[in-house]
Amino acid sequence: MKVILFLTVLLLVSIIPVSFSETITINTNKEQFVGGDTVEIDGSVENGVAGDFVALEIKDPNGETILIRTVTLGDGGSFSLKFKIPESGVAGSYDIVANSKQGGQTITETKTITQTNSEQTNNEKSSDGGGCLIATATYGSELAPEVQKLRELRDNSLLSTESGTKFMSMFNEFYYSFSPVIADYERENPVFREMVKVVITPMISSLSILNYVDMDSESKVLGYGISLIVLNGLMYVGIPASVIESIAFLKFR
Repeated sequence: MKVILFLTVLLLVSIIPVSFSETITINTNKEQFVGGDTVEIDGSVENGVAGDFVALEIKDPNGETILIRTVTLGDGGSFSLKFKIPESGVAGSYDIVANSKQGGQTITETKTITQTNSEQTNNEKSSDGGGCLIATATYGSELAPEVQKLRELRDNSLLSTESGTKFMSMFNEFYYSFSPVIADYERENPVFREMVKVVITPMISSLSILNYVDMDSESKVLGYGISLIVLNGLMYVGIPASVIESIAFLKFR
C-alpha cells in the first residue's frame, strides 16, 4: 500500500506543469529615489511569450495604489515601464508588484524601492520640467490618475525624442509664466476649480491616447502631436462654433 501511495505522489509531482516554477524578474534604474524622480522598470517573465501581458502595480508606503498598468510582453518575455514618483510623495518604501498569468497559473513578484526626503538639485528639477501645477490643483493631488497620465506622457513619450524635448522646453517657459497664479486661485475658489476641471478633462483624456501608441521617432511625435492639436481644436473651437451657428440659424431663419 505504501509503495502504491509513493508511486502515486511521484507521478503527480512529475506531471506538475513547468509554469509552476516560472518567475518574474524586476529591475529598476536605482534603489533609492527622491520625490520627482523617474523610476525606470524593466524585467522579464520566465517562459513568457511575446504578446502576453504583465500587470504592474505601484504602491506607496501607505499601501495606496498610485499606478496600475498592463504592459505587453516583448521578445523573451521582456517588459518595461517608467513612472514618476510625485514630488510631494510620502517618504518610505514603494512596492512594485508584477502579476502575470502563465500556463493557467498566476505568478507574482514584488520589488521594493525607497524614497528619501532628499531634495533634488535645480538641474534635476529643470530637466524634469517641474510639476503639473494646474492639473494638481484641479484634481486635488499629485497622485490623481489624471496628473499621473500627464507625467507619463511627458516622461515616457515626449522626453524620449529630440523634438519632444524641445517642445517641452518651449512649453514650460510659457506654462510656468501663468500656471502658478491659476493654481493658487483654484485652491481659493472651488467654483473656479470645477470650471477648470470641466475644461481640461476632455483634453487630458485625448492626450492620454499617446501613452498607448509608439512614439519612438521624430515623425511619429510630430504626426500624433498635430493630430491631437486638430482633435482638441475641434473639441474646443469647432463643436462650440457649430452649436452657436445652428442656434443662430434656427433663431433667425
